[in-house]
Amino acid sequence: MAGKREKPEDIVLKLRQVEVLQGQGKSVQEAVRQIGVTVQTYYRWRKEYGGMSRDQLKRLKELEAENTRLRRAVSDLTLDKMILAEAARGNF
Repeated sequence: MAGKREKPEDIVLKLRQVEVLQGQGKSVQEAVRQIGVTVQTYYRWRKEYGGMSRDQLKRLKELEAENTRLRRAVSDLTLDKMILAEAARGNF
């Protein structure tokens, strides 16, 4: 059964909540149960987003979008180059 998909901003907020709850003396299991996720999900999120601030997360999302755009541009140019090379050889 698939659960709901959390936004990265919400994940960072929940990780901060767990840190606060642990600072208040709660165990990891209690803190994670209080934010409404499993311990496994918490550790997966911590591995991916641990120590990030909202600004860093925003910058990461911008860089991922730019990387996707650049990959698409490179693949388009590579395809154009292959088409022109094929046409120049006269094998059409």
